[in-house]
Amino acid sequence: MEKHNVTVVKEFILMGITTRPELQAPLFGLFLIICLSSVLGNLGMIILTMVDSRLQTPMFFFLRHLAITDLGYSTAVVPKMLNFVFNQNTISYYLCATQLSFFLVFIISEFFILSTMSYDRYVAICNPLLYTVVMSQRVCWLLVVIPYIYCTFVSLLVITKIFTSSFCDYNVISHFYCDSLPLLSLICSNTHEIEMIILILAAFNLLSSLLIILMSYLLILIAILRMNSAEGRRKAFSTCGSHVTVVIVFYGTLIFTYVQLKSSHSFDTDKVASIFYTLIIPMLNPLIYSLRNKDVKCALQSTWKKISNFFCK
Repeated sequence: MEKHNVTVVKEFILMGITTRPELQAPLFGLFLIICLSSVLGNLGMIILTMVDSRLQTPMFFFLRHLAITDLGYSTAVVPKMLNFVFNQNTISYYLCATQLSFFLVFIISEFFILSTMSYDRYVAICNPLLYTVVMSQRVCWLLVVIPYIYCTFVSLLVITKIFTSSFCDYNVISHFYCDSLPLLSLICSNTHEIEMIILILAAFNLLSSLLIILMSYLLILIAILRMNSAEGRRKAFSTCGSHVTVVIVFYGTLIFTYVQLKSSHSFDTDKVASIFYTLIIPMLNPLIYSLRNKDVKCALQSTWKKISNFFCK
C-alpha cells in the first residue's frame, strides 16, 4: 500500500459491512435481532447462574464468565457496527482505541475461559471424589482473575504500540470496527515490530489455550473408554458435549480468520468471519448450553414459573 503524508488523525471512517444501499436496511434488521438475542441470552445466563441454587457449581461459575466475555466483546463492537446504515460511519481516535482495547480483553479472555472449562470437565470426570477440593471457590476465582489480568496487559500493550505510531492521512478502516490488522495498514511508520508482537501473542494465546483443551479431552476420552458402564460413558459424553461444540465453533472461526496465507488474505473475508464471532457465536453459546443442559433447562422453567406467578398475582 502506498503511504501518504503523516498527519494528526482525529477520527477514522469505518467502511462497514456493505456499500450496497439495498442490503443495508435488511442487514440492519437481521443484525439487530441477532444482537438483541445475544444480549438477552447472555444476560439471562449470567443472572440465572447467580440466582438459582442448583447452578452454584464451578461448571456454571465458568459458564457465567463465558457469558460475560461473549457479552463484553460483542457489545464493544456491535452498537457502532449497526451504524453501517449511514453513508459515513465515523469513530473518534480515542473511541477507536477504547473499542479495540475492550474487544481484545474479552476475546482473549474467552480463550482461557474455554480452556479452564475443559480443565473443570477433566477434574469432574477423571477425579470426581476430589472435585470439590480441587475446584474450590478460591481456585475458581484464580482461574478467571489471572486470565483477566493477563488479557488486560496484552490489550494495553497492543493498544499502546498501535496508537503511539504515526498514522497517514488516509483514515478509512476497511472493516466495521477498529481491528488491529486494518489499523496497521494505516500506519506510516514501520509496523514490523507491532506485527511480530501481535503474531507472537496471538500464537501463544491460541496454542496454549488449545493445548490445555486438547490435553484435557484426551485424558477425558481415555477415562471414558475405561468405564465399564455404558450409562456412565453416556453421561460423561453428555457433560462435555456443549463445551466441545462451543470450542469447535469458536476456535474454528478464529483459525480460519487469522491463519490464512498472505496471498489469499482479504479484509472482505475477515468481515464475514468477524460477523460470525462477534454476532453469531455470542448468540449461539447460551442456546447451546441451555438446550443441551438439564440443569439449565430446569432452572429456566423454575424461574419462568416464579416470574409468571409474580405477575399473575
